[in-house]
Amino acid sequence: MAYQAEREEIEHKKFVDYKDVEYLKRFTDPHSRMLGRKRTGVQADRQRQVALAIKHARYMALLPYLQA
Repeated sequence: MAYQAEREEIEHKKFVDYKDVEYLKRFTDPHSRMLGRKRTGVQADRQRQVALAIKHARYMALLPYLQA
């Protein structure tokens, strides 16, 4: 989960890359579900970029769809 201390690092990243799996894991819960914008605390446009990157990473098998 992204908290206030991590938001600054998240906001300074210029481009959300689907290959940056460690960064994308911050936006998923332990069951590999995407966290909402209110939970992550990022802006709406950045949340859309993150959601699209997570979907691309799942398609390329870099992130799991479900964690058992």
